[in-house]
Amino acid sequence: MKHWTLAAAPVLALAVMGTAQAEGRQALVGGTLIDGYGGPPVHDSVVLVEDDRIVAVGNQDNMAVPEGYEVISTEGMTVMPGLWEMHAHLMLTGHSDYDHWYEAYPDRLEDEIMPASAVQLLLAGITSVRDLGAPLEPSISVRDRINGGELPGPTLYVSGPFLQHEPYPGTEGFRWGISSEREARQHVRTLAEAGVDVIKVVDQDLLEPEEARALVEEAHEHGLRVVGHSHRPAEILTGLEIGIDNFEHTGLTTAPEYPPEVIEALRDRTARGRVSGGPLFWTPTIEGLWNYTRTREDDEYLDSTCWHRGLEDDTIADIEASIQHPERLEYTQLTPLRAPTLRRKFEQLREAGVLMLLGTDSGIPMKFHCQSTWNEFDVWTRELGVPVMDAIRSSTYWAAVFMGVQDEVGTVAPGMMADIIAVDGDLLTYPSLLQDVDFVMKAGTVYVEGGQVNEDRLPERFRME
Repeated sequence: MKHWTLAAAPVLALAVMGTAQAEGRQALVGGTLIDGYGGPPVHDSVVLVEDDRIVAVGNQDNMAVPEGYEVISTEGMTVMPGLWEMHAHLMLTGHSDYDHWYEAYPDRLEDEIMPASAVQLLLAGITSVRDLGAPLEPSISVRDRINGGELPGPTLYVSGPFLQHEPYPGTEGFRWGISSEREARQHVRTLAEAGVDVIKVVDQDLLEPEEARALVEEAHEHGLRVVGHSHRPAEILTGLEIGIDNFEHTGLTTAPEYPPEVIEALRDRTARGRVSGGPLFWTPTIEGLWNYTRTREDDEYLDSTCWHRGLEDDTIADIEASIQHPERLEYTQLTPLRAPTLRRKFEQLREAGVLMLLGTDSGIPMKFHCQSTWNEFDVWTRELGVPVMDAIRSSTYWAAVFMGVQDEVGTVAPGMMADIIAVDGDLLTYPSLLQDVDFVMKAGTVYVEGGQVNEDRLPERFRME
């Protein structure tokens, strides 16, 4: 696992430009603090921020605000760490026709599409993002420009291209094929040397056993964890055998549940815990499937303009035209048959002891970056019975643990990066409050306050005035 040092951590870079400067000394005063560690909330909280760091945390009974701090009232609010989105596709922005998108937009990913996706996520309260599957050069460029302060956005952790047996036609720019053990190791080395943060593999059961094992071994030798798909039983069983660290999606198409041999293998792996390198993580990306029928029957939310931010007019028009008839999309024809199986599969995973991470496949058809993360959080808590505190931990602390940066981000505590959000009201009782994040601070810079975007903190091309 990669552990960032003070010199190397991408989360530490601060901008010197006016649009992303930290604001000196600030005190967030009065709200109920959920710090991410899972303990009782801190009422009447005080959080002191200096530049990009949290320097002290307490409440109004035991800690006064020192002179020289700008006081920002959080009275009546729930204050918490910035959210993580653990399965985003910044190269996608909700367009329904993948073949068209891949052909029309590769030259616009680095300067338009991915930066726009990033700023949309940030303003929705997402201060850290794991981007899984995109061309290597734009991934590294956008990550480094954001983490270096040149662009506004969440701290990015990128995989670069998917690794798999054979790329799908037209996707060779961001899917790399593997036909030998040597090629598996070489691809991982190329990605590691380029500076990716994680390795993404799909269809691992279609690789030769020695190829799949070499891929994971090489990644781990470079301190990189491996994220893998879980669409088929064989994909899961192969992934467990070769040591995949984090499975993605709630798969097995219309099958009513995971078969016994898969659940037995999962329980065996979760029982080993630290002996096998720590918890087994799973990102179910469930909401897009769960809510599709509702979207088909009432697609009003697609008319929101929040996903327009940062995109060119012709891009917006192209996306709008592609989603005029959600009920006709080939991508979703099987979804109504899959949806009834999701509850049982989600329950099976939790019962097996996997550690859930909150991610959404953000960017896929009709899943816009400004909406998708809170939609997933809502389904977990309101529909599937996950305690709100557990969902918060899955989208803050545990995400940071997986990425090996829990000493820097993911909680509100002295010494941590000042990535803090707040909603107006009691989030533990009303989790849907996350649809309107009222306060967003990233590395000490306030991008949203009082529910309004500080447009002057954004470069002109990202403003909506």
